[in-house]
This record gives sequence, structure tokens and C-alpha cells, in this order.
Amino acid sequence: MKRIFDFLISFILFILIFPILLTIAILIRIKLGSPIFFIQQRPGLHGKPFYFYKFRTMTDEKNDQGELLPDIFRLTNFGKFLRKYSLDEFPQLINVIKGDISLVGPRPLLMEYLPLYSKEQLKRHLVRPGITGWAQVNGRNSVTWETKFELDVWYVNNRSFLIDIKILYLTIIKVIKSQDINQEGYATVEKFKGSQISERSS
Repeated sequence: MKRIFDFLISFILFILIFPILLTIAILIRIKLGSPIFFIQQRPGLHGKPFYFYKFRTMTDEKNDQGELLPDIFRLTNFGKFLRKYSLDEFPQLINVIKGDISLVGPRPLLMEYLPLYSKEQLKRHLVRPGITGWAQVNGRNSVTWETKFELDVWYVNNRSFLIDIKILYLTIIKVIKSQDINQEGYATVEKFKGSQISERSS
């Protein structure tokens, strides 16, 4: 039921907003150059890796040593606009159509985080990740990693079709109000560095 709902809604949305996607792609090519898409391997269901799609929002500016500058210096005003209204997330509809992710579920994070989770936090990978989730409508990037993972696990333990509909509705409200986009001092959020060692080994 969830997979059929995800596929149908994502396919219809993709067709309806294709002109918008094309316009955004052209503007990114003009303002930021290529590539147009940010493609990165992320962990999916049971931690299985897949390639995750987003519109590019940052430049490739580097320092004198040839290293990329911190995100906050590479994020342009145009990129901030795309993030403010979550327009950079639209290509993830392709991931939903392919079955990599769902419309609703814990957000797919970085592969490097997998060994840092506690056993409880790892439960977030018992379901397909999503474009939006319970953590995104309850603080998004304004809450701590620990709180975010607690919210993810709550969703895994309590998920239902009605909760998914509620999350999708609240996501639209969050996007319209442009709430909780980034953590103070960061382009998005500080990297997760792991829970306490005692928690991970318990």
C-alpha cells in the first residue's frame, strides 16, 4: 500500500512539476555551472547504499591548498533560495519512483554515520528513508542529532498511513513558513560525530 501510494504520487508530481524542474536546472547551469545535480551515495533500507539526487546549491570554490571551502562560504544566494523552499529536494522524486526511498521516512544521511549509531539509533534503517519525516516536522535542523534520531525511531515504531499523511501536511506548512532550515552557524547542520561509546556498545 505505501509503495503504491509513493509511486503514484511521486510519478504524478514529477510530471506536473517537470517544467519547474527544467527551469531550475537551466538556472543552476547558468549561475553555478555543472554538474546540475548533487549525487551522493546514502544508506537506504537496512543500510543498503543507493545514489541520492538533489539539485546543486553550492559552488566548487577551493582554498590555496586546493581544498573545498566550508559549506557556508560556498552556498550562494541562489542556493539559499532553493534550500529555503526545499526546491533542491525535488529530484528525490526520482529516488521515490525507483524505490530507493519513500515520501515519508527517516532522512537518508551519510554512509560514514552508519558505524556511529547506537543500536537504538540504527532502527531508523528498518524502514525506507524518506524525502521528509517525523524529525523534519518536529525541528528538522534546529534540534540535536540525538533528538532527531529519537524522533526517527518513534516513527519506525509507530508508522501508519495516517501518520504519513499528517507528516506530508506538516511538511508543506514547514516549507511555506521556511522553518528550521539550518543550524545556527552552519549552511545546514553540524556533522554527526557519534553518540557516547558506551551507548554504541550497549
